[in-house]
Amino acid sequence: MDAVATGSELNKSGSGGSERSDDSGGGGIFEYSGWVYHLGVNSIGHEYCHLRFLFIRGKYVAMYKRDPHENPGIKPIRRGVVGPTLMVEELGRRKVNNGDLYVLRFYNRLDETKKGDIACATAGEARGWMEAFDQAKQQAELELSKGISARDKLNMENEINLEGHRPRVRRYAHGLRKLIRIGQGPEKLLRQSSKLSRTDGFEGDGGDAVEAHQWKCVFTLAGIRIFEDVSDHKNGKTVLAKSVGVVDATADTVFEVILNTDQQKRYEWDTLICDLELVDSYDGHYDVVYGTYDSKYLSRWHSKQDFVFSRQWFRGQDGTYTILQCPAIHKKKPPIHGYRRAKVNPTSWEIRNLSTSGASNSPRCLVTHTLEINSSSWCRWKNNQNSKFQRSIPHALLFQVAGLKEYIAANPALHHENATTVVHSKISDASISSAECEDEMQDEFYDAITADSSTSDEESDDDQKLVPQEPRVKLKNISWAITTLALKRTAAPDLSEELDPHVTPITIPSDLHCSLWKGKDDNDTNCWASPTGKGFMIRGKNYLKDSSKVVGGDPLLKLVGVDWLTVDKSVDRISLHPKSLVQSEAGKKLPFILVINLQVPAKPNYSLVLYYAADRPINKNSLLAKFVGGSDAFRDSRFKLIPSIVEGYWMVKRAVGTKACLLGKAVTCKYFRQDNFLEIDVDIGSSSVARSVIGLVLGYVTSLVVDLAILIEAKEESELPEYILGTVRLNRLKPESAVPLEA
Repeated sequence: MDAVATGSELNKSGSGGSERSDDSGGGGIFEYSGWVYHLGVNSIGHEYCHLRFLFIRGKYVAMYKRDPHENPGIKPIRRGVVGPTLMVEELGRRKVNNGDLYVLRFYNRLDETKKGDIACATAGEARGWMEAFDQAKQQAELELSKGISARDKLNMENEINLEGHRPRVRRYAHGLRKLIRIGQGPEKLLRQSSKLSRTDGFEGDGGDAVEAHQWKCVFTLAGIRIFEDVSDHKNGKTVLAKSVGVVDATADTVFEVILNTDQQKRYEWDTLICDLELVDSYDGHYDVVYGTYDSKYLSRWHSKQDFVFSRQWFRGQDGTYTILQCPAIHKKKPPIHGYRRAKVNPTSWEIRNLSTSGASNSPRCLVTHTLEINSSSWCRWKNNQNSKFQRSIPHALLFQVAGLKEYIAANPALHHENATTVVHSKISDASISSAECEDEMQDEFYDAITADSSTSDEESDDDQKLVPQEPRVKLKNISWAITTLALKRTAAPDLSEELDPHVTPITIPSDLHCSLWKGKDDNDTNCWASPTGKGFMIRGKNYLKDSSKVVGGDPLLKLVGVDWLTVDKSVDRISLHPKSLVQSEAGKKLPFILVINLQVPAKPNYSLVLYYAADRPINKNSLLAKFVGGSDAFRDSRFKLIPSIVEGYWMVKRAVGTKACLLGKAVTCKYFRQDNFLEIDVDIGSSSVARSVIGLVLGYVTSLVVDLAILIEAKEESELPEYILGTVRLNRLKPESAVPLEA
């Protein structure tokens, strides 16, 4: 299997990277291009890593050996079309030539055997390329939405572009608004430089669910604020504290610094760790590290101490980057003579970009470091700043944000980022056009990057003069930015028009039988309930103007049952099972049922099936009707879930978060419409990030109270304000209580 590794940065200028425009509309189609590393396996089974130039125009993708802008006339070695069924999965970090690459996997949602990988030199580039391919996919989806078959549409494009060479280039240049370059050339990619890309973001709110913690600022020092959780949800033995600071750099940069294990660089900001060594890594989002520190700087004992802890990281769809750190045990690092094994407090990092002010374009991000601290030592330190707590591990952890802030401020290369490179249209026949792709239009992108190539294309790089022939390429890893918006609270939306107002509502039965029982109060366990939407924040009527969000109201649909099942492998179309609520006599009489089948990867696998019922038929002119009867592409772009851990371990809360997630963009969703129901099969195991998070959740599930809200994202003025389709509260589920699904 071939893979493409990006070794450059995607720079987005204003709305230029997100706004779609068609040639026919006169607005122009955006293009993305930049240097990449092409990874793969040659004909004799050896892995290779070659520098390549990747070019995206509309839905067409091409790969070159040289920059086509500097080498007119060069032909692409790979090219293909991004189709509407393309899915992009983030696989996390992978070691290649002693450097870290961030891997993206492309596959066909309808045929997962067609797939290929793209690995980016930095996490920020991975985010950028995901956005670029998402726009290419949107272009393909737009064509399908016009009622023309994909094949006919492509043929029409061929006819339009079957003109002479010169006129086609002139029209192409006229239609191009901006060419967005990714990176600054191959010489930058091989340099051991700390310069990182600039990413524009927006200052965001904390989440889309009401925060359970109550934070109080108790101390300020060195430009950071120290907070304590003063809510009633603490157990008395420990207290939750956090340090918060604004760092003059992108979230990409801060993530790079925090995860970097280089001794000399950590000496400059980390007062705790002397040496940090990577012990092992798993699935691209989890690793184990071993560290030592000289305790004479932190306590009166002069014996050296060491520790082992795990790091788990992931990025939410809104761009917020989270790192969880917990004490760990690893067989490769048993206790060592002369060292005392210390226990590092569980901590979490949260990094998100802030919007830049009008007077300055300097990047900024908000860094939050949260940790558990023994309550007695914490209280003594609060009352007396000269206590022994100042020479403890928790104190050193708490003030890492201050060291981080000063370290980056003292290194201009870290906070004065390279400016976005915007190249205006000067494209010759080196550029890819629709006509150029005529002979390749049957290939989608994952086919193109995995198709057989000649030996000279992929197994040899003799004609590549742009990069010094180094035996190994050292790559860096950084994160990407957040794009969230401000939050306001106003009135809840009106739901009277979503269901047919001319039909008399029926009485939905309350005795529908499912495997998981409905709880009577909050003290019940291993049960479900249906809370109101007051714990969730959704888009208000004026969201497109002022980004205001409102407190959610009562759900439109009623939760009538929940099945908690074990299965040998993921089961789709579970509504057709004879034991399903949908197939019961009562279920067949309901006007409409929305079935959400959450497929949980584990040993064994689980299916959490939620049944939501309407008391009237759906209004044919409503957003719900558009969603139910729409295409899979439309559903993927609108199906949204908001999670909230109401009660549970704080680290799980940090991992799950409270931000809304478009499930169709994050994991594979399959839709099945029949009779009076729509079933959505959500394959959580299709994403390595989702698998990682759900694995953590299952470890604590018996002590968690989880609220979920399901809704359709509103993107047009006429669709606002948003409303909640349905909610569910899962109260301390017991995995062993799941019922096996009969064959």
